[in-house]
Amino acid sequence: MDSTVDLDAFSSLVERPDETARRAAEERWAALDLPRGGLGQLQELGGWLAGVQGQWPLRSVEQPRVLLFAGDHGIASLGVSALPAGGTAARVRTVLDGAAPVNVLARRFGARVRVVDMAVDAEEDAFPAEVVRHRVRRGSGRIDIEDALTQDEAERAFLAGVAVADEEADSGTDLVVLGDLGAGSTTVAAVLVGALCGTDAAAVTGRGSGIDDRVWMVKCAAIRDSLRRARPVLGDQLALLAATGGADFAAITGFLLQSAVRRTPVLLDGVVSAACALVAQRIAFRAPEWWRAGQATGEPALIKAYDRLTLDPLQDQRITMGEGVGALMALPLLQAAAATLAELPPAEAEPTT
Repeated sequence: MDSTVDLDAFSSLVERPDETARRAAEERWAALDLPRGGLGQLQELGGWLAGVQGQWPLRSVEQPRVLLFAGDHGIASLGVSALPAGGTAARVRTVLDGAAPVNVLARRFGARVRVVDMAVDAEEDAFPAEVVRHRVRRGSGRIDIEDALTQDEAERAFLAGVAVADEEADSGTDLVVLGDLGAGSTTVAAVLVGALCGTDAAAVTGRGSGIDDRVWMVKCAAIRDSLRRARPVLGDQLALLAATGGADFAAITGFLLQSAVRRTPVLLDGVVSAACALVAQRIAFRAPEWWRAGQATGEPALIKAYDRLTLDPLQDQRITMGEGVGALMALPLLQAAAATLAELPPAEAEPTT
């Protein structure tokens, strides 16, 4: 079957952030009456924001969105997570009820929260129609022994992510905090990172949801077996996402690429979004310039992914629960960088004698 997705087009469609705007930000920093480099990371972030916004003076971050892609993973049935297999639906309901940590922080920082159900193992009427509108299937295959998705499902999920990126850009979202909801998702992410970075299972197997040594060994074996299935399809990104990814992973990959096309900056949360970013980098090598790493979690696969993406985490909060919580903690840094750059007066001219 011919593919309906032209991955090659993204490489030419993704442009670099505006270098002129970034340089203008640097000149503005230099004009302030401050020690050289005295504001540290805020200065680099201000320049990045100017570049991705493509304008000077830069705008403040006024319409941030927390975007959570949700899906269940068949690999969770092996007990690789402290979370129960099929338990994603309960987490989605908590977020929709406004009672999750991400909701508390989003309210504090002025961000809206949106959940996109790509493959939650629940009836469609379990959630509002807007949440399930892009759903591809219920759950995914157990990737150590079978494909997560069919090729058609992988393409549909990827295109759903593209559509979500367009929806956000068209609605005026000026920064996305990208997160995920799904039991077993860190196992899937570790497989993708291990395959794309050429490492063995033990090097990318982390503690995820807080697992003990026994469960870690089960998880490591599952990743090892899944890596054997991933390596033969490394040259085809959609085939890789179908074989050892999932509908949420395919959608996040499409979302990241189209967000770069639409010039929407993205904060990555943890190993799931980083794994998808690695896949997207294979498709469009300039795309990572539109992303920032929100935090370090301590997951070994995340360290390897950020190294390959040449992204430095903005914080080391080691928040491993997903839901975009770690990346959301970095949102005030970006807001502070924009406000400081825009509002501080330049140094007064030296008096003449």
